[in-house]
Amino acid sequence: MTEALPPAAAPVPAWSLPDGPQRIVCLTEETTEWLYVLGQEHRIVGISGYTVRPARARAEKPRVSAYLSAKIDKILELQPDCVLGFSDLQADIAAELLRKGVQVTVYNQRSVAQIFSMLMQVAAMVGQGAQAAERIAAMQQRLAAIHTAAAALPRRPRVFFEEWDEPHISAIRWVSELLGIAGGDDCFPELAQEPMGKGRIIADGAEIVRRNPDIIIGSWCGKKFRPEKVAARAGWENVNAVKNQQLFEIKSCDILQPGPAALTDGVEQLHRIVMQWSATVQSQERGA
Repeated sequence: MTEALPPAAAPVPAWSLPDGPQRIVCLTEETTEWLYVLGQEHRIVGISGYTVRPARARAEKPRVSAYLSAKIDKILELQPDCVLGFSDLQADIAAELLRKGVQVTVYNQRSVAQIFSMLMQVAAMVGQGAQAAERIAAMQQRLAAIHTAAAALPRRPRVFFEEWDEPHISAIRWVSELLGIAGGDDCFPELAQEPMGKGRIIADGAEIVRRNPDIIIGSWCGKKFRPEKVAARAGWENVNAVKNQQLFEIKSCDILQPGPAALTDGVEQLHRIVMQWSATVQSQERGA
């Protein structure tokens, strides 16, 4: 007797969805880095020209955008089924792609909590929600440990975080929040709530001098920080940070990227600067 053959598999319906987007273009660095962290880099077909994290991405993926502009034709050639962007500053790019029939998701995270939310959403999109939950929990535990260590400081330093030098632009919200976790107090907390750089301009540098930061951290959006230039500013010679040579740089890719970089390497650098300042102050006080 002939053995019955198993029934043929049912054909996949034309409307059946794949396991998340398969051809993703990332217009900013944070989603690129996160997809690499999740082991989903095979889904990425295009990245921002400003991407430096992870370093291998620049060698592996075509660069199709700047921050405020994009090579629309190049993106269309890549046939993406999803484009990921950041902030209202990329609204025009998103609108043009939408008019071309491309699926676009734009995040607008400005706080630490919103960054975590974005990370979870992107992970869920590619079927990595469980892994993301574990990684996010680990990051949150480290932030809690940093916060606990900072709480033991005898004094918290006043910190001026300069995102740009001419004009002076102070820290965006997630940087201000991470600075607080790391043990410092933002000299301009009232400006941190402003989402756009133009809302955080300090027109009169004398106001920075008046607030007398103990530490100055520069992150000039890709331009090299020049501590000697800061120290030479007229009227700044009596600022604590200048007198005590507490002028530092954190690369913008580590702290101004609203993604995994800021929540890991960025906050670690903030915390190290604050703790070193505290140790120096205590040593000076003991020797006085």
